[in-house]
Amino acid sequence: MDLQREKEELIEMFGVHFETLYHLPPLASRILGMLIVDSQNPGFTFENLVELTNASKSSVSTAINLLLKLGKVNYITLAGDRKKYYRPAPFSERLDNYKRLLEFEKKLIERMLQYCEKTRCQDEWNDIENIKAYQSHVLKVEELLHKTVDRFKQIEQNNKKK
Repeated sequence: MDLQREKEELIEMFGVHFETLYHLPPLASRILGMLIVDSQNPGFTFENLVELTNASKSSVSTAINLLLKLGKVNYITLAGDRKKYYRPAPFSERLDNYKRLLEFEKKLIERMLQYCEKTRCQDEWNDIENIKAYQSHVLKVEELLHKTVDRFKQIEQNNKKK
């Protein structure tokens, strides 16, 4: 398989993944995949993205604005150049979303356990041990995620120094 075709298939795989995982629209998913697979310095301009996706300017604009709002992409500007260059957000920033989800999930589990204590549902409900086991799992995932984010931040800092 030639490299161009392999790159296109990889972008498509990312696109399907982001549609499924984040419920992103297809165009936004493919743009995010493209930015990850073919990240260039300084990045892709809006015009590049319109040309590469064969989509309308309004569709690309909507997709980019969504990705910016969700923190999936960032942009930079260069001195003397009025264009924005879009790139995938650093891993450490993209994983912040998972941290927020875990925080909410921890609160939800804790509230459920408190509710069970107040209503004594633990006497009637056999799933209380499942909730406690899930709580333990979420805490372990959170710990691992924090370590991973710290590692990504370290790598990103080292890359900036180069």
